[in-house]
Amino acid sequence: MPFGNTHKKLKMNYSAEQEYPDLSQLNNLRDKETPSGYTVDDVIQTGVDNPEEVGVLGPDLVAAMVNLSPAMQGSPKTVHGKFRQKLKMPKIPGFVRCPLVRRQAQDTEVIMDFLENLKENRLVEACQQLLLREDKLFGQETMTIEGLVQVCNEDDKDTLQKDYETLLLHLWMAVHTTFSPTPSGEQLEILRSAVETITLLEEKDRQWEGRPEGSSEAPVWRPHQCRHTHDNLLEEMVDSQMRNATLEEDNINVSSVDNLSTSMKREVCRMGKRLKEDVLRVARDIRDCYPPDFDVCNLYVRLYHQKFSARLTELARSGLDVDDCNYLLCWVNNYYPNDILKHKDLEGHINMESLGTLLSEKDLTTLEEQYLLQKESKVRTWFSKALSKEEEGWLSGKSPELIDGYCFCPLAIDIIQAVDGAMREARTILGSEAKAQRILRQLDSFLISYKSSLEEFVKRTGENTQAVVKANLVSIEQFRDFIVRREESIPEEIRTSCMSTLADLRDCGYGYFTGPIHEELRVQYHRLWTQAWFTGGQMVLDEVLGTLDRHMQQFTDLKSICMEELLGRLHMEMMVEYVKRMMKRKMRLKDKEQQEAAAKLLAEDSSKLSTYFTEAGSKISWLSEVLPKMAEVVRLQDPGSIQLEIVTLARDFPDLSWRHISALLSLKANLSTADVRSIKESLVENRPTVTTCNTNPPFFSKVPAGKTWNMCRPACICYGGRGYSSQD
Repeated sequence: MPFGNTHKKLKMNYSAEQEYPDLSQLNNLRDKETPSGYTVDDVIQTGVDNPEEVGVLGPDLVAAMVNLSPAMQGSPKTVHGKFRQKLKMPKIPGFVRCPLVRRQAQDTEVIMDFLENLKENRLVEACQQLLLREDKLFGQETMTIEGLVQVCNEDDKDTLQKDYETLLLHLWMAVHTTFSPTPSGEQLEILRSAVETITLLEEKDRQWEGRPEGSSEAPVWRPHQCRHTHDNLLEEMVDSQMRNATLEEDNINVSSVDNLSTSMKREVCRMGKRLKEDVLRVARDIRDCYPPDFDVCNLYVRLYHQKFSARLTELARSGLDVDDCNYLLCWVNNYYPNDILKHKDLEGHINMESLGTLLSEKDLTTLEEQYLLQKESKVRTWFSKALSKEEEGWLSGKSPELIDGYCFCPLAIDIIQAVDGAMREARTILGSEAKAQRILRQLDSFLISYKSSLEEFVKRTGENTQAVVKANLVSIEQFRDFIVRREESIPEEIRTSCMSTLADLRDCGYGYFTGPIHEELRVQYHRLWTQAWFTGGQMVLDEVLGTLDRHMQQFTDLKSICMEELLGRLHMEMMVEYVKRMMKRKMRLKDKEQQEAAAKLLAEDSSKLSTYFTEAGSKISWLSEVLPKMAEVVRLQDPGSIQLEIVTLARDFPDLSWRHISALLSLKANLSTADVRSIKESLVENRPTVTTCNTNPPFFSKVPAGKTWNMCRPACICYGGRGYSSQD
């Protein structure tokens, strides 16, 4: 004490109490303790000028100072707006006052016990406390005759076991709040703490399992297997979520669920919606509460997948009607894999391949076959009704409607729309383009029926026949365009069959118009490459084209795409007829002059034909190359030059046969047998190389060359019950 030390240093031999009688009262107060725990001696030791300044140390000390004698009272002094008495200390030689040192309240960390940590949901801290107690309790060993054994208090073990049970209860409660309606940030933090605690307990399990042989026995509560319990709890939670979803009748969007027509649809829809909401919540919120090794997104999705799959399998085997079957397939093949598993929030967090399908292959095939059978039946019914309605219009004598000035038939549009709709639905329900293509078989069957109906109709002679055929040509071209545009998506077998049937339909429709034209031109065709033609050939061809032009006036109400095809066919058929007449061998050009004159007429005819059909709208421009090349063979005299021209002709038209070449060379009477043989040999040698460069469609294969002079075109082109053949 500073005051006492000063007296000792001065070795005072007198009594301070005698010199200062009032100090005796102060000495009596030194050892008097206030209710706040302070003594006046405390004040003196600090060297406080005014006793009231110790008020910060406690109010009782100030109260004790109030009873000081008047000799020790000083003048009042205001501190913090209050009056206080100043204690005047006598001057003592050698006394040094110690500076005031205020006592600071120490910030001490509040240590919470196990139960307090649980109450505050500090699960990790509570777990760590139990782990320390476990280490301490089971770390005590003593030497016995049998060796080292643990020395554990049974009461402490029981208490620790109960505390572990309490901790685990809090863990599972935290996990169970995962699917609360609106999980708060605090709940997620508690879940995160619970997951970390599970990790700590799992690590302790591994430590006990990895202890050396002969070590002390593990506690009865080890292993906890918290991870296993956690996964089982999640499975129970998922089961409860899905079970409750099937029972919910309220709080569901009425337009999306309750408007569904059957109880099965409503049940499947509710389960699917619950699955989607829960797994998205896991991906958005719950996933961050777990470490990566838990793989919690895949865990939840797998559990929901199993529950959903089990229920859908039961429904699939219950004998569903067509409507329910379709709805179930929509969920299995479309909604579940596309709207849920491929959701952007789940991307990168789940393994779709490991899940598999909701239904087994057998159950899925059964439902899909049921769907396809009823859909094929429905499509056949649509097609049959559409064709029957169209046939009724044909037979009624009523002409088809005109759209933009041309005859129009809605049959193709109706059928194509029906096919597109059925295919689109099938792709959605079956989840497969390949499976949906089976419906296209019905289109092939329809086209065959359509062909039979049209062939029967054109045999009739009615006022509306021409208009009906023109209108149906539009439909035929629309069907063909549909098949061509879908070439890659239609199976080859179906595509080939459809295109073959459409080719027959086109022959039937266009042949109805070209047949009578060729029939009328037959007499004029006979005059080509005759002496009459050679002496006045231009007039013969003019007559042919004049007759053709007169017939073309009847097609003003034919749609342009059909008109183009009709002109192309007429162009091809007239060229074939012209070359056929040329190769009939009725003319032999004896010398150079005749051959040059014939070549000139041939070139002029080619120009005339090409100009007419090109101006009319034919797109077969390559036909204009045929006659000029043949004219060059007729004009040339040198065998070597003829040989080169023949090779060129064979290169451009690979279907040119030796019979055609022989017939062409027979026009040149001055060509020797040796020259003909040399040309043939040259062609044989060069044929493999020249044929690879061809880009033109076949032409000469349509031209008969030999004893039989049948024109290579459809065997019978129907028009009004009559057939046309180009035989002489």
